[in-house]
Amino acid sequence: MELTFEANLLLSALLFTIGILGVMWKRNAISLFMSVELMLNAANLAFVAFAYELGLLSGGILVLFIMTVAAAEAGVGLAIFISLFRGKHHIRVDEHDSLHG
Repeated sequence: MELTFEANLLLSALLFTIGILGVMWKRNAISLFMSVELMLNAANLAFVAFAYELGLLSGGILVLFIMTVAAAEAGVGLAIFISLFRGKHHIRVDEHDSLHG
């Protein structure tokens, strides 16, 4: 069974919608982080689908750049979460009003 271009775009839109809903409704920083990562992966899927459909290599290269940015975001985000947890012993976003030490 082969996935079609439309099915890939539909899956990408569904994943992006789930990510947006997660960002809007969740207050835990880890949940927000996972929702943003889900949106990045949905964008990656759309780029790969378009690149495959059009026969272009540039979509795959763009996906590699997005994956690099996502990896850097993961490292910085987790460092921020650890810092917040050490200071207040929780990482609920709505209770943190600043990031200064």
